[in-house]
Amino acid sequence: MKTVLTIVFIIIGIALAVLVLSQEGKDNGFNASFTGSVDSYWGKNKKHSKEARIQRLTAVLGAAFIIIAAILSSKWMG
Repeated sequence: MKTVLTIVFIIIGIALAVLVLSQEGKDNGFNASFTGSVDSYWGKNKKHSKEARIQRLTAVLGAAFIIIAAILSSKWMG
């Protein structure tokens, strides 16, 4: 059981690294104060975009990573 969890843990860690590196940066800081926000088609439908799916998958895999790390480090795994 510990070997299977360790392999899954490593696979999730690699997938998380790839997903985080593939995400676009958020440029809403300094630049947005000069340009203002635009209600475009992209802005209104952002939750259905590829970027939104990547963010959700990153959150799910991050939670799984933390849970598996806690299980692997617990006293029940020996």
